[in-house]
Amino acid sequence: MVQHQVRGFLTITDDCSFTVSQFDMLSGSDVYFWGSIAPDFDNLTNGFIISDYKLNETYTNASFSVKLSRNATWDRIQVLTIWDLLTESDFGHVILSNGSDLAPAPSGNYSGGEEGKSGPFRVPTMFDNCKVLSNDYRVRWSLDEDFIDIGLEAAITIQNYMAFGWANPNANSEVMIGGDVAVAGFTEEGMPFVDDFYITRYSECTIDKDGSAHGVCPDTIYEGSDPVRLVNNTKLSYGHRRDGVSFIRYRRPLVSVDTKYDLPVNYTENMTVIWALGLMRPPDTIRPYYLPQNHGGRMSETYGHLVLNVSDQVNECLGPLDAADKEDQDLIIADANKPLVVTTGPAVHYPNPPNPSKVLYINKKEAPVLKVERGVPVKFSVQAGHDVALYITSDLIGGNATLRNKTETIYAGGSEAEGVLASPMELIWEPDRNTPDQVYYHSLFQKKMGWRVQVVDGGLSDMYNNSVLLDDQQVTFFWTLSKDSISIAARGEKKSGYIAIGFGTEMVNSYAYVGWIDDIGKGHVNSFWIDGRDASSVHPTNENLTDIRCKSENGIITFEFTRPLKPCSHNDRVECKNIIDPTTPLKVIWALGTKWSDEHLNEKNMHFETSHRPIQVLLMRGSAEAEQDLRPVLAVHGFMMFLAWGILLPGGIMAARYLKHVKGDSWYQTHVYLQYSGLAILLLGLLFAVAELRGLYVSSAHVKFGLAAIFLACVQPVNASMRPKKPANGEEVSSKRRLWEYLHFIVGRSAIIVGIAALFSGLKHLGDRYGDENVHGYLWALILWFAIGTMIVTYLEYQEKRRRRGRILGRSNWVLGNHEEEDSIDLLSPARASAQKDAQHSGRMEVQLEPMNR
Repeated sequence: MVQHQVRGFLTITDDCSFTVSQFDMLSGSDVYFWGSIAPDFDNLTNGFIISDYKLNETYTNASFSVKLSRNATWDRIQVLTIWDLLTESDFGHVILSNGSDLAPAPSGNYSGGEEGKSGPFRVPTMFDNCKVLSNDYRVRWSLDEDFIDIGLEAAITIQNYMAFGWANPNANSEVMIGGDVAVAGFTEEGMPFVDDFYITRYSECTIDKDGSAHGVCPDTIYEGSDPVRLVNNTKLSYGHRRDGVSFIRYRRPLVSVDTKYDLPVNYTENMTVIWALGLMRPPDTIRPYYLPQNHGGRMSETYGHLVLNVSDQVNECLGPLDAADKEDQDLIIADANKPLVVTTGPAVHYPNPPNPSKVLYINKKEAPVLKVERGVPVKFSVQAGHDVALYITSDLIGGNATLRNKTETIYAGGSEAEGVLASPMELIWEPDRNTPDQVYYHSLFQKKMGWRVQVVDGGLSDMYNNSVLLDDQQVTFFWTLSKDSISIAARGEKKSGYIAIGFGTEMVNSYAYVGWIDDIGKGHVNSFWIDGRDASSVHPTNENLTDIRCKSENGIITFEFTRPLKPCSHNDRVECKNIIDPTTPLKVIWALGTKWSDEHLNEKNMHFETSHRPIQVLLMRGSAEAEQDLRPVLAVHGFMMFLAWGILLPGGIMAARYLKHVKGDSWYQTHVYLQYSGLAILLLGLLFAVAELRGLYVSSAHVKFGLAAIFLACVQPVNASMRPKKPANGEEVSSKRRLWEYLHFIVGRSAIIVGIAALFSGLKHLGDRYGDENVHGYLWALILWFAIGTMIVTYLEYQEKRRRRGRILGRSNWVLGNHEEEDSIDLLSPARASAQKDAQHSGRMEVQLEPMNR
């Protein structure tokens, strides 16, 4: 027996087959008969399957024949093993010597083999008889002339003892007083022991001031010492801990030389035997023995007695003991404030044999189970040597699964995670909510040096960056944003049969996510589209939800999932419209109910309590926050942008375009004041929005239009500062001046167009995320405003063209002395350009003289 409580007899029947009888084994995952040339780690792991016979079930006293594969012959098989392919585990094996004889398999704590009367070799876990003492406790025995070999086997923790012995035949009702028992167990170092005890009272062993002992005490305490082993007549033969089961084999004489504390065993007569299970007290300076404490519990569970004749053939133990907790390794719980020291040491109790001679130790414990919490960083101080590189992997075996043509996920560490005591390497790993419940720590360079990591949920606040209590404080909403996805969790604050959260102002026309526990205790999370108030209006969707978890603790349901921000690109599917924009508030509602079913939903499944109003959650904020209404700062932002793009900046452009006929530079002053005022309000409005949203996130169309418009608006004053000098009277307009005027014209008009687009996209943004109760009114008011503005511009443009035509016609009647060039004439006007060109190429100029008789 190596693992999985393997017991049985193996017999070679001919050159190509063998039989197995009285076979016990706990089930494995992918188990075959396996052959190798030696029992060491490298040879066992490099062995081969010798038969197609699979052993993937629990066996109880089974017998069967096995035929070798064509490529398997006995001369190639020196070790025959029961082997789990998935875990590369040895469940049990026999060694075949030359001539295909069977030899005892080596075992760690076995002190000597035994050759039975019938010829075959026997391992120390095999006996002739077995008696069930309780559901978790068995006694096995074999007689050998003047001795009896006894095996105590119990599914208990390593801190518990097993007691078995004979009652005093002269005892009355108190059968344990005067009893001669052996107490067996394991030391704190994991080594087996067995001692001879004598019972004087129903109490733990105590020593009086005069040195006298009473209670359940070792024979040697009563005598003070046992230099020649006259009173301690039990001899340990073998012991092990396998799969949560303690097994101790010892030998005692039927008739002991110690007649004071030992009872003779007449193997031909019925005698009363007593037994017990319970916790042990470790030794101290006063009592240097492992002593049993009061067993407690009920009779036939933790203690009892029965009549037994050891010469009778008894085999009540059908099948292996199956412990509820099969994990015997030390447990280390990671602390974020204390590093885990990783070293190497000899393999003594490695949990998954076969294994190399050197394995990983954490905090001086051999291959412990490591328990970590999601969201809590784990710090390793790697001091295992340069030939050991620590890494956290999804592969149970480790040692770089890619070299075995297998895939693995590496969560932390790698070839660089190696160090020594003088120069340790620090490795920090933070498991997140997507880390599986079980991963493994191993060396990248050698298989099977580490062991399991239990990944448990910490507080949801540790696993998620943000959280907020929804309406009525009945449901807590958690979320973490990544580049293209969002991880979401919801936890009810009261008992319910299911919990649902929805994105929308109410359940009707909302996207809902429901978490519930079915009748067999399995958790589910599904997505739905709801377009009505009855059960038939709840429609399942095919959203791509990953990393789904749902659990119930004391009736409180918590569910988690991850989904993309943009579900899909097919607009014909309803779930594709369920887009989450992190830059805008997300309306979240909730419901609780008694029972949910995604197949046969009816009115009885509907909720018994819901939120009264939606809570708007701003996803991009670093802290948890819920908002119900449009925040005043964002409302001010919208008004300021309307003031700039709807009044000031267009007014400045109109002043430069239509007021040049006014004498003086008032048009220019008006233009500059309005433009700079509009630009200042723009920047102030942008600052308000960035401060309120705690960042600038360029994702929505509104933000993109707004930034583009502000950029163009900021280009204009820079452009104005670089304006070329205006030409003197009669001079030709330079190409730089004309280019500048074109750029100034184009950039200014483009800024207005993009700014107006930003205003309309902002209203759409408002309707999408804050409700469209008043958005339609705002939209029509904005359209009307710009329609009136368009009509005013059209009228002014008509008047400007009439004025220009009048100026061109009046150039033939200039009055002497009126040579000042008028800025009211647009340099970009084709009429002005042609008129100026004609004047420069004409050799004549008509002058009208007026009489000076006034």
